[in-house]
Amino acid sequence: MRTDHQTEQGATAGGAPGHGVTAVAHPNIALIKYWGKRDERLMIPYVDSLSMTLDIFPTTTTVRLAPGAPADSLTLDGSPAEGEVRRRVVGFLDLLRERSGRSELAVVDTHNSVPTGAGLASSASGFAALALAGAAAYGLDPDRTALSRLARRGSASASRSMFGGFAVCHAGRGTGAAADLGSYAEPVPVPDFDPALVIAVVDAGVKAVSSRAAMRRTVETSPLYRAWATSGKADLAEMRVALRRGDLDAVGEIAERNALGMHATMLAARPAVRYLSPATVAVLDGVLRLRSDGVPAYATMDAGPNVKVLCHPADADRVAEAVRGAAPGCSVFTARRGPGARLTGEAER
Repeated sequence: MRTDHQTEQGATAGGAPGHGVTAVAHPNIALIKYWGKRDERLMIPYVDSLSMTLDIFPTTTTVRLAPGAPADSLTLDGSPAEGEVRRRVVGFLDLLRERSGRSELAVVDTHNSVPTGAGLASSASGFAALALAGAAAYGLDPDRTALSRLARRGSASASRSMFGGFAVCHAGRGTGAAADLGSYAEPVPVPDFDPALVIAVVDAGVKAVSSRAAMRRTVETSPLYRAWATSGKADLAEMRVALRRGDLDAVGEIAERNALGMHATMLAARPAVRYLSPATVAVLDGVLRLRSDGVPAYATMDAGPNVKVLCHPADADRVAEAVRGAAPGCSVFTARRGPGARLTGEAER
């Protein structure tokens, strides 16, 4: 029986040149955030996080080995990818080549059905799909836990998109190999809780400050960061209990305070990082009005201006209507629990 390390490193006979491997992964929205990395090379977060994988906005990625090619090729939504996106993907392909002991360059074709770089978790679905397809193309045979570690090397949130429903990513301890081994995702069994998540896209544009740069600035300069990170441990413990109970009010209250606290740490950074726009605040005010009218609705936000609102499925249409009224012109989508990452042709996990 192979150890986890051997499974993650060992190559199989798969990944024949010329044959592409395609994977599909869905984004996840963190209900307990991790914001900040203690090891940027290994992409290891400071704190644990917990998320809900969505059933909308999938990323589809095909990886094909291309022996003799002059360079790796990356196409994103039909156009050649350059700059930081290309650098991150090529770095990830180098990691796959190192682990598989193979040297072939690759052709990567990725299609997002969610705006890229707008705080809607496109990097989570993108690197989860790339990890799964790339591992198969290069003949690696990792188990699902090892795949979550691998996906984390592209984006820490991608580790959670390996699993459907709710998942937790462990920050791990120590440094180097021990930290890498200890930071992985696993599913959180919640059999009977399936809330709706109404997503208000108030701005689909690329963020002026990337998540990576904003995290680094917040960790290094915000006087509020350590207190928020410490409180997140209690938030996570309470969230696990609330999920087991299927208690939407408790889940929503914990998620909302955790998200607002994260944005507070960014606002206190030097200089401040402000993702919240006037439309964001209008939607947040709309959520408060819903609650005052007796509708259980709770907001969460990632690194961007867009708002996600947890509610009962029976209330989703009313919540969507309220969101549109608060921010006219915004795009509104409703999601439920979605599947984990899978190769095309696989049964959903």
